[in-house]
Amino acid sequence: MKIYFSGSIRGGQQDVEIYHEIIEELKQYGTVLTEHIGSKIQETKMTDQEIHNRDMNWVIESDILVAEVTRPSLGVGYEIGRALEMKKPIVCLYRSINGKTTSAMIRGCADLQCFEYTTLAEVDKILKEQLIHK
Repeated sequence: MKIYFSGSIRGGQQDVEIYHEIIEELKQYGTVLTEHIGSKIQETKMTDQEIHNRDMNWVIESDILVAEVTRPSLGVGYEIGRALEMKKPIVCLYRSINGKTTSAMIRGCADLQCFEYTTLAEVDKILKEQLIHK
């Protein structure tokens, strides 16, 4: 299985360690096309268009999209929207922070599987339940 993992890059660096742990868990179920999301931002010589086209090709190639949506991100929302158009299965994971939860546009979409978590052990269980039969 090819997995596209999505998480806020420019606005979510405080969660990079969480992304890394989720990616490590996802590797049990297949190839994670976007492992770089789990590491600190590094300078790239790619243009914005090259990044967009590469990532969209990965979304097309993927069998499933898993998104960590705790931190608001236009890019993550865009990827989810495009994956929805492609009829890809999508799993969204989020934490409530200081009483704030994720977007109603994400949680309210019947075509997404959304799960709130507080620990990485909960993420492991969610992923096992959602990916074991994909």
